[in-house]
Amino acid sequence: MPTWVFRTPPAPQGADLYAAPKPVTPWEGVREATSLGATAPQPGYDPPFNKLLSNPIVDGPDFLNLNVWTPGDSTAGGGGLPVLVWFHGGAFRNGSNANAAYDGTAFARDGVVLVSVNYRLGVAGFGVLEGAPSNRGLLDQLAALAWVQENIAAFGGDPSQVTIFGQSAGGMSVATLLSLPSSKGLFRRAIMQSGSAESVALATDAMSMTAELAKHLGIQATPEALGAVLIPDLIAAQQAVSTDLRQNPDPARFGASVIKAGGGIMPFFPVVDGELIHEVPLDAINAGAGRDVELMVGTTTEEFRFFTIPSGIAAAVTAEALPVLLARAGLDPAIAGLYAANRPGQSPGEIYTAVTSDASFTVPTLRLAEAASSAYVYEFAWQSPLPGLGACHALEIPFVFDTLADGGSPLQGDNPPQELADRMHAAWVAFATTGDPGWSQYDTTSRPVMSFDHPESRQLADPHADELALLRQ
Repeated sequence: MPTWVFRTPPAPQGADLYAAPKPVTPWEGVREATSLGATAPQPGYDPPFNKLLSNPIVDGPDFLNLNVWTPGDSTAGGGGLPVLVWFHGGAFRNGSNANAAYDGTAFARDGVVLVSVNYRLGVAGFGVLEGAPSNRGLLDQLAALAWVQENIAAFGGDPSQVTIFGQSAGGMSVATLLSLPSSKGLFRRAIMQSGSAESVALATDAMSMTAELAKHLGIQATPEALGAVLIPDLIAAQQAVSTDLRQNPDPARFGASVIKAGGGIMPFFPVVDGELIHEVPLDAINAGAGRDVELMVGTTTEEFRFFTIPSGIAAAVTAEALPVLLARAGLDPAIAGLYAANRPGQSPGEIYTAVTSDASFTVPTLRLAEAASSAYVYEFAWQSPLPGLGACHALEIPFVFDTLADGGSPLQGDNPPQELADRMHAAWVAFATTGDPGWSQYDTTSRPVMSFDHPESRQLADPHADELALLRQ
């Protein structure tokens, strides 16, 4: 199963780091493409998350690249294979297509061409500044999808059978791409894992965030000035601003919509710029955008445990602080009563985590399913063996890729159930091939959800209905 690595647009450097992607310069002869390329400029994960997630960083200017896995005999039978295009997560500041968990060998083994994409991150990808197009990371993704349309047939893929999928920031990217007029015709199906169709900020607010970064560097917020900053210094300034945002989320400094949509965690992410993105993606989808795209969406059942348990946030939440924190998040503190009754013995921090998991991931995911013309919904319920993490964010990825043996992380423990990976991976292959992953389409009457668990996965009718009803109000 050959693997190819292709450079898409030329490597952006200097002021071009803040320009739209450009077509690759043609070359003559054979260009070797058998090893993973450089990764987008980024910091490492902060402790303690650096112990839980793999984040290979490969320095080099040629980081706008994509990887292709395809069966060795993919063109012998005339091609026509389904194609999956993967957009990684990492809060729009971390991640790459070099992560071992994203290895496409199992998809190629099962007759699917797998493409994984790098895109610009942080201020280079999503900072808003005068004289530069906004949403450059999304423009990179669109450029990669255009490359797939033009070239994937040479690797046995069918350009009319492209499915995009992504997790976390990659899932937000998928939902945003689904809403864009400029993405029409680039893909037929989409899978959003642990994402949202509501995570965009106002460009004016995001410009304040970029201005804060430039102020930290002592320069003007222009492509030329930022392009002259050494990458390590740029990343250090980005980290400093991110820490300021997390510790003191002041709307006057950082913009109210940045704080609300980014949860105080993401300083740079997609914005409504009036050019590429004209409205909140969910609003566009409710109005009919992406209606010809078949959709699958889902979450893990305890997403926020990843963020609140290892960091100690959950342990610090007291009974007195719980209603204050929920109100600060725009939630009715009374919701905690039902969640606590359904979880006897759990701490106030665990109750806070359960409510915010549903408010930030489950309910937005269901809103997207309801806005789409057709959708399949799943949840990942298997629990990590690591104490307290449960069915947390990012746990499902190596099950989907069938990379538990080589692409797992400490989250999955030493003996994760391969049978569960077999089921999930097969569902993703089936959806990419036929548009049907193997369970009932979602509707607002019975609300069917496939629950992936071990030893049994089963379709549920309206799981967590009493709790989610409170959050839907």
